[in-house]
Amino acid sequence: MSPLETVHGTESLDYTPEVARSTAPLYERLRGVVPELEWPVHAPYVEAINRLKAEKNAVILGHNYQTPEIFHGVADLTGDSLALARMAAETDADVIVFAGVHFMAETAKILSPEKTVLIPSLDAGCSLAESITGADVRLLKERYPGVPVVTYVNTSAEVKAETDVCCTSANAVEVVESLGSDRVIFLPDEYLGQYVARHTDVELILWKGHCEVHERFTAEEIRRFRTEYGAGLTVLAHPECPPDVLGEADYVGSTSGMIRHVGESGANRVVMITECSMSDNVAVEHPTVEFIRPCNLCPHMKQITLPRILRSLETMEHEVVVEPAVAERARRSVERMLAVGRGRSN
Repeated sequence: MSPLETVHGTESLDYTPEVARSTAPLYERLRGVVPELEWPVHAPYVEAINRLKAEKNAVILGHNYQTPEIFHGVADLTGDSLALARMAAETDADVIVFAGVHFMAETAKILSPEKTVLIPSLDAGCSLAESITGADVRLLKERYPGVPVVTYVNTSAEVKAETDVCCTSANAVEVVESLGSDRVIFLPDEYLGQYVARHTDVELILWKGHCEVHERFTAEEIRRFRTEYGAGLTVLAHPECPPDVLGEADYVGSTSGMIRHVGESGANRVVMITECSMSDNVAVEHPTVEFIRPCNLCPHMKQITLPRILRSLETMEHEVVVEPAVAERARRSVERMLAVGRGRSN
């Protein structure tokens, strides 16, 4: 039994001459971020997945933090969690396979209740989403009666169901100020909340939730990059990072905002202070930009692999189910956010 069979429960596939020929154009695009020695392992799965998803009328959603062979190799729609869920709802696919983490697949199910939504690994969780429960939100509302609750989309369906309105990292300030309240409960990311608080006069009641990837970055690390790579380095940071990290950055914004900034800024050398695979995926689209990679990986995102995506399509595992009453309340909180503005991605 091969290691792939042992770990993923899927038989290893052969890299035949036919597979090599059919996947060669794709590999040419990925050559700069996927080592040549690795492609014979990935290519048979890429071909098998792309064939099977057509047979099952399925779409694969690839989050920005997925590895390049998934993001560029098999994903039909790519981007941030909310943007992916919204795009999937507009397709005529019967099946959605979410190459992301569980709360993202829940959001897709909330916005596409009639579709079958699959998550390739039940271990693909999220430290931030798991930092708070629906019961926690109910207790906060008892402690602060009448204070509206704004919840980051990086949360479970049950938490969204207990909130007044959701937000993304791109529209959080706009959503908070849209409520017309001088005090707001902002959940669950403490660092994103501190960032929002610096850009509004609204008093925010925060929760101590953190992303285990973004909280590991340090200001000292960024200063070290600047010393090593010189004044031409452009530092882009996600607002889930600690405040001192954001203070060292040239640009602070959502993942979609960082991607736009790479294209619009004309920067030649960039470091993206976020999950490591995102730099690889953006580098494919910007081959002339040098990306410095401080490689903090999300262990939950990396539970999603090509063999597991293939197995998910073959067996229709693991289906994501959200209790209808919870889904309806969660959907309202998302729709209220979308009514505030353009509902920009997180």
